Amino acid sequence: LKKKAFQKQKKRERKKFEGVTMIANTSKLFGAKRNIPSSIFRRTNFRRQFATKEEKNGFPSHVVKSPETHLTTLGNKMRVASQSLPLETATIGVWIDAGSAFESAETNGAAHFLEHMSFKGTSNRTRQQLEVEIENIGGSLNAYTSRENTVYYTKVLKKDVPKAVDILSDILLRSNIENGAVESERSTILREMQEINKDSQEVVFDYLHAAAFQGHSLSRTILGPPENVQRLKRDDLKNYIKDNYVGPKMVLVGAGGVNHNELVELANKSFGSLESTSPSLVVPPKKPVFTGSIIQERDDAVGAAHVAIAFESVGWNHPDFFTFQVLQSIIGSWDRSLGGGKNLSSRLCELVATEELVHSLSSFNTTYNDTGLFGAYFVNDGGEKLEDGIFEVMNEFNRISKNVSEEEVERAKNKLKASMLMNLDGTTPIAEDIGRQVLTSGRRLAIPEAFAKIDLIRAKDVMRVVKDHFEDQCPAVAAVGKTEELPDYNQIRGWTYWMRW
Repeated sequence: LKKKAFQKQKKRERKKFEGVTMIANTSKLFGAKRNIPSSIFRRTNFRRQFATKEEKNGFPSHVVKSPETHLTTLGNKMRVASQSLPLETATIGVWIDAGSAFESAETNGAAHFLEHMSFKGTSNRTRQQLEVEIENIGGSLNAYTSRENTVYYTKVLKKDVPKAVDILSDILLRSNIENGAVESERSTILREMQEINKDSQEVVFDYLHAAAFQGHSLSRTILGPPENVQRLKRDDLKNYIKDNYVGPKMVLVGAGGVNHNELVELANKSFGSLESTSPSLVVPPKKPVFTGSIIQERDDAVGAAHVAIAFESVGWNHPDFFTFQVLQSIIGSWDRSLGGGKNLSSRLCELVATEELVHSLSSFNTTYNDTGLFGAYFVNDGGEKLEDGIFEVMNEFNRISKNVSEEEVERAKNKLKASMLMNLDGTTPIAEDIGRQVLTSGRRLAIPEAFAKIDLIRAKDVMRVVKDHFEDQCPAVAAVGKTEELPDYNQIRGWTYWMRW
């Protein structure tokens, strides 16, 4: 009797289940999935059956459904890229494929000098009119120069996007560059150079580039040497504009409250006069040859030792780019003001924190079109701790080349993904990402696509990259400050041998 009663109960449940199945299938068609009891999902595989495509792929819907990046090429080969967001503000900028790496030894510093001159007035607006116009619309106007890019951008309200495009085109295409303004700006740039030279971190990384990329334009500083700043003239700046401010090397970027079609129309109106070719046929710099060497500047008055150690890494479009990003997350960064020494996920940071070897330590992955620098930068008191700090950095590279766990790699991948999303928090960071990627890759890599590449990385890939690029290779080393007890370069070079065993 109990057996028959049990069978009848199961039969009733089966009919009820079939009814729910029919409701579920119908709701799938009409989008009324909310009518299905969550208890049914827990007892069955309905959650898998009705999971969205994004959930099945392992990506949150807010990542997959992020707004599309639109890209259009104008008749003069200038590109227009934008991502529309439901915001009342927008960042509009022009990214130019030109920086100090495109300069000769004689013109080194021209790109940065030109950045200063661009806000001195145009044929349509005086300096005062330019400043007042930006202030009146509540916007901001900025620019910066790097080794491979020059960027001019403004942040404005959604309704003022046409005004922003007009101002940017005026600055870039019709800047006055008067002789008097050139002469007065020299002293400003020289003072800026003096301030930068007081920043030991800036000096160390300039020395690191000089050591690693000897004989190549990447080895030179962005501001250029003082003698070039004193020597550059109006004609040098005008020639730089003619050679580099051409359609194929420029991208107009919009992020936030922008409409792509309207932005294309504004670009045609404001930048349509741009040339499609450079009159002097500027050739992009060739891939530099990495040179292992050391630059040391002892200055005990600094009060600390600033050290950077780097090996050659890869360019933006290399298949191992994301592997190096994961490696950077594994090594991590730490500052003594942050605390958390014994609880850090990075083994190297935990060690230097608990042993009090450094004031701060950070890994870096500086990437360029065809090459890059990967390494670690730290600050400590000098003395015996200087050698200990370098030893522990090299020893960590050695450990990772032989014994990095899947758990470490998974944690680093999650940190990298979180960092990528956090770095896109705002219209200006989004515009930065679009401009850089369009210049280097010709398109913007969607976040799900980037995450998919990251997910493919395993511990063996990280170990392979370290062995290929660090094992028995000559590092570039730069040190400034209390460097009296800096180890001999041959000793540092010898520590890379361990990675073979």
